[in-house]
Amino acid sequence: MDKKLYKMMNWAEIEALVYAEEDRPHELLGGHFTKDGILIQAFFPDVRKVSVVVQISRTINEYDMELMDEAGFYAVLIRAEKKNRFNYCFKVTDNNGNTEEIYDPYSFAPIISKEDAEGFIKGTHHEMYKVLGAHVREIDGIKGTGFALWAPNAIRASVVGAFNNWDGRVHQMRRLSDYGIFEIFIPGIGKGEEYKFELRLKGGVVTLKKDPYAFASKKGPDGASVVCESGYEFHDEKWLSERKKAGRGAMSVYEVDPFTFSKPGEEGGEGLKELSDSLVSYVKDMGYTYVELMPVMQHEEGGALYEISSPYAVDSALGDGDGLKYLIDRLHGEGIGVILDWVCGYFTGEEAGLSGFDGTCLYGHQDLRQRYNGKRGTLIYNYARPEVSAYLLGNASFWLNEYHADGLKVDSLEEMIYLDFGKKPGDWLPNEHGGKENLDAIAFLKKLNSVRLAENEGYFTIADGLSTWAGVTAEVSEEGMGFDYKLDKGFTSDLLDFLSYDPFFRTHHYGELTYALSYNTSERFILPFSVKEVEGEDGTKPLLLKMPGGITNKYANLRAAFGFMAAFPAGFVSFMGQDMGCEHSYDGSTPLDMSLLEGEDNRKFNLYIKELLHFYSAHPALFEYDGQEKGFEWINNTAANDNVLVFLRKGAGEKLLIVLNFANVLFSDYRVGVPSPGKYKEIFNSDAVRFGGGGSVNPRVKTSKKEACDGRKDSIRIKAAPLSVAVFKCD
Repeated sequence: MDKKLYKMMNWAEIEALVYAEEDRPHELLGGHFTKDGILIQAFFPDVRKVSVVVQISRTINEYDMELMDEAGFYAVLIRAEKKNRFNYCFKVTDNNGNTEEIYDPYSFAPIISKEDAEGFIKGTHHEMYKVLGAHVREIDGIKGTGFALWAPNAIRASVVGAFNNWDGRVHQMRRLSDYGIFEIFIPGIGKGEEYKFELRLKGGVVTLKKDPYAFASKKGPDGASVVCESGYEFHDEKWLSERKKAGRGAMSVYEVDPFTFSKPGEEGGEGLKELSDSLVSYVKDMGYTYVELMPVMQHEEGGALYEISSPYAVDSALGDGDGLKYLIDRLHGEGIGVILDWVCGYFTGEEAGLSGFDGTCLYGHQDLRQRYNGKRGTLIYNYARPEVSAYLLGNASFWLNEYHADGLKVDSLEEMIYLDFGKKPGDWLPNEHGGKENLDAIAFLKKLNSVRLAENEGYFTIADGLSTWAGVTAEVSEEGMGFDYKLDKGFTSDLLDFLSYDPFFRTHHYGELTYALSYNTSERFILPFSVKEVEGEDGTKPLLLKMPGGITNKYANLRAAFGFMAAFPAGFVSFMGQDMGCEHSYDGSTPLDMSLLEGEDNRKFNLYIKELLHFYSAHPALFEYDGQEKGFEWINNTAANDNVLVFLRKGAGEKLLIVLNFANVLFSDYRVGVPSPGKYKEIFNSDAVRFGGGGSVNPRVKTSKKEACDGRKDSIRIKAAPLSVAVFKCD
């Protein structure tokens, strides 16, 4: 062993490296100028020989490196002037005699800027997914992958994978002072490589963690993160441009579980790209204006769909991220928007996930009274921590900007907002004012919506929950939360309760029909016939089977219900299968049975929904002034004995008269007050024979007469079919 070289060794640092306790390996490894020349040091365990090819100016020479520590630490001293620039790579011969050229990860400068790091720890950087995680890149003509993670309390962090035999000593990462961020650029690593982060924690514990910012991930306890490099190019520039300047327009939403719309996915399969043909074709033909995808983010095998384990990764059973981009692009090309269900209220306790990430409650809470979600047993994010806020805000930005989603439905807000949700007295910690509201969560949601509004890209957010919370859709500047829409679950609950009664007994529940219209202008609402109304928990039935009577009456009731939703001054959501009279509850595993449409009743009902959706989109009076007083006017909301509702929907260029009969009685000569004298033509009726109805429609134009009714000077006489909705155009 060269004595001079031996004396140059920093044995304390070498020992730290060999025992995988080094957090500044770049100061030891790589090439460094000394007063005696260039000292190049490397760590290659379990190899036969290492040499280094060095270029100084135009001269290239190869030097054998000396094994300084039997664990695999090599070094060589090369005579050179300090002013001379140099480049080098290693030639490594393994124990089988195979030789490979390897560029040194420790020859590269930090890949994270000071501005990015400071923005992250302040919580003001909302695109840290472009910085942390794994990113394929090229530096000085050398291709590889930059890895970075936030783990401020870890003693050491390494990238491990098959490329280094999962040996945490090989690619130990550099700690960026004061930021708690570790990073390294590894040449030769590219798309599809599986990896994890190995962390040495206080107390000597070593743990493997998936990348919190991974764009792809494998399932299971041994599943790893996967390096991604998207090659997809969107073709929806026109859609995005029009989205910025246009209003929302008609909002009829088709809610889809992508795992069961057609058939369950398999890890590594085509997934969403394969799904796109059937889904896009069906939604376009039906006339929906938006598709809402239940969580497409990675969840663990056998875990709940909304309990996300890798928030930045498309679930591996759905294929890769480019498949989702392709689906969204296809939908945009057909004029259909896309809403993603988004979870920011909790994270799983998966051992390889965010839980106890660096040996501390890094993403969550230390106090047990704050740590757990009382309903699910999942962990609650610490929204007060700037880096956690940046992580979640970045995730929202990721799905909106990288995948071109048009909106996010923020799930389960009650669980997020209320500190005592699902908990017993003494099991939760009040806020600083002694209340039960999670003030940090509220501040986070306001920031989410403020950032979204400032970006001015035309996308929107929907609040799922907070039925009793006022100001959910009010502007943040007006002390609101800033959401664009709020699901009105109270409407759905009241309507389904009303419809559950035999029509003979509905009179005493008439108020359940009208109540939602008493507060409709207080928020911007969307009415949900969503998955939560039909999933098979607690004996919940699909919509059709919630209706009373025989099959004919069930369909008539359901036609009237959907008609009421379309005529109501709010957008609406329909979960997949309900528009074809599905007769089984959603269980999260059974594929949607499209063969239902072979049945005559199902086919006719599906045709009704199709024509209703197209009718809705074709008449701005049904959506133009949703949530505004000028878009709605009562004609009759007191006919409890008849179970009839009559109202006007108004747009800038038209008025529509809506007549709903929730009694199982034909009113053959029903008098209805009208807003002005003129002719009234029926343009839609749910009782049409082609829809499975009895055909009690109004084929002829009705001319008003000077007969007072419903507080109006003029009225018309119509035929009101049992369990029906009829729409008249006011000329």
